[in-house]
Amino acid sequence: MGSRLETYRIEAYNTAKQSENKMHDDTVARRFGFTGGLVPGVEVMAYMVHMPVARWGREFLERGLIEARFVKPVYDGEIAEVRASESDGALALEVRSRGEVCATGAASLPSTAPLVALADYKDVGAVARRKPVGAETFAEGSWLGTAARAWPGPAAAAYLREIPEREPIYAESRLGHPGMLQRVMNRLLVDNVILGPWIHVGSRMQLLSAFFEDDEITVRAKVTANYEKKGHRFVELDALVIANGTTPLAHCHHVAIYQPREQAAA
Repeated sequence: MGSRLETYRIEAYNTAKQSENKMHDDTVARRFGFTGGLVPGVEVMAYMVHMPVARWGREFLERGLIEARFVKPVYDGEIAEVRASESDGALALEVRSRGEVCATGAASLPSTAPLVALADYKDVGAVARRKPVGAETFAEGSWLGTAARAWPGPAAAAYLREIPEREPIYAESRLGHPGMLQRVMNRLLVDNVILGPWIHVGSRMQLLSAFFEDDEITVRAKVTANYEKKGHRFVELDALVIANGTTPLAHCHHVAIYQPREQAAA
């Protein structure tokens, strides 16, 4: 049994109520059997990031590894408890809300950041025209790209309030929060495809470098899997997140249900 860190409690906030993904809208989410609109998985993962940063500080932002799997929804206004237990130099992570386990994961601090070559990830830039969603939308082996995004000044402060993050390292050093990288990972899907309601189900993120709040972030991603499971259509991405077109920030594996079975069967 590992040593337990102090539980981190926050009031969850649905940052995507007005987004194109209507799985975050109360009315639409209820049609899929949920109590209300889902707090985005990328924000739940941002809650989880607090624990390894509290444990390892800036070193984690420079080379930390975190993974998360979302098993139950977190809802707007509910209290989310992030728990961490340390054993053999790694943290076992768990998010609980309403007495249920909503997310599980792990974090660790490798001795060095792995080398990932920029040249191994094709730069297709931002797409000019999005494709309609369908079984063949995310063809295995195809490449996706995003427009550049940044969170300068007030936008970075607003982001920290939204998640909400109390660790002072970001504001004091003007560092970007890794959750920003996950937000851009989600943009990969909607920047390339006209989606209906969809669900982010899990991610693995190996950080490669700390970044600053005003850095322009893009993602280059390859579709590694596209499959049906229990009526849902899943996509898996292997991606490199990049600052200012030159600096690798994170190597990510991203998994989403891009067509829930209710939509896929329609």
